[in-house]
Amino acid sequence: MSAGVEGAAFVERQGRGRALLSALRGPQLAIGLLILLAFTVIAVFSPLILSRDAKTKVGDVFEPPSGAHVLGTDGGGADMVALLVQGAGVSLAVGFAAAVVSALIGGAVGLLSGYFGGKVDTLLMRITDYVLVIPDVPLMIIVAALFGRSLTNIILIIGAIYWTTTARLIRAQVKSVRERVYVKRARAIGAGNTRIIFRHVLPQVAPLLVANTVLLVALAIFAETFITFLGLGDPALVSWGRLIENAFKDDALLNEAWWAIVPPGVCVTLLILACTMIGQSLEDSLNPRLRVGHLSVRRFRLRPLDGRLDAE
Repeated sequence: MSAGVEGAAFVERQGRGRALLSALRGPQLAIGLLILLAFTVIAVFSPLILSRDAKTKVGDVFEPPSGAHVLGTDGGGADMVALLVQGAGVSLAVGFAAAVVSALIGGAVGLLSGYFGGKVDTLLMRITDYVLVIPDVPLMIIVAALFGRSLTNIILIIGAIYWTTTARLIRAQVKSVRERVYVKRARAIGAGNTRIIFRHVLPQVAPLLVANTVLLVALAIFAETFITFLGLGDPALVSWGRLIENAFKDDALLNEAWWAIVPPGVCVTLLILACTMIGQSLEDSLNPRLRVGHLSVRRFRLRPLDGRLDAE
């Protein structure tokens, strides 16, 4: 009986593996991975790329792009390329760390709620609903103002706010998995809840949790950008949000210094787009029922009628 349980679970994992390989062949996932890999390499090797502190003054204030400074200088005379390279590490660190925190909280809540059901499900989902209706931006502002503007606090704030979607998604998937034959067989032969959760349920929902976490990275990076833009980021660190905030504080628009605003905005956009493309591709391949949840032009194209009009 135990061999049958393991075999059924193995077959389902094989199906997910084939779906993942199919997604890897798609251009959307490949493009997203290339963009994310490029930014990751820049962030990891930034200490080797930069010969000095990026905030060091190397030219005039808002010096336009030139051979010496490809993207010009900011309001403090610092090279924009160096600032972008140094800011990549902070933005990526916040995005991935906050997404992991959010995934851990949401995954645990969804797993327990979906598996045990009943009063546990009701209690956890009511807590989720209460957190879900709280306006995120005012809450971030209040918490950051109360507990300080350190990088750790920003990561915890973002992670503690955006876990609700993950909890609902994992709960729905766990409710489906717990009713499958191999889980019922494991319960019938005496397997405890802990063994069933970690041996049979968690491996089935883990790929979907990973895909959703990648989508959370994009959300966390955007959240860090506007938190920092509002002046609640760590003042000692350089991030893309900090560069945009400094540009507005130094009146870059009045000085027509577009190079102080556009490059960090483009970097944020590209990174968010890459994470969204990766997460969406993984989610589509691992859970086709969620495809209609994404607003995309390709999902609303007209279907062919397979010659029905000709037949008529």
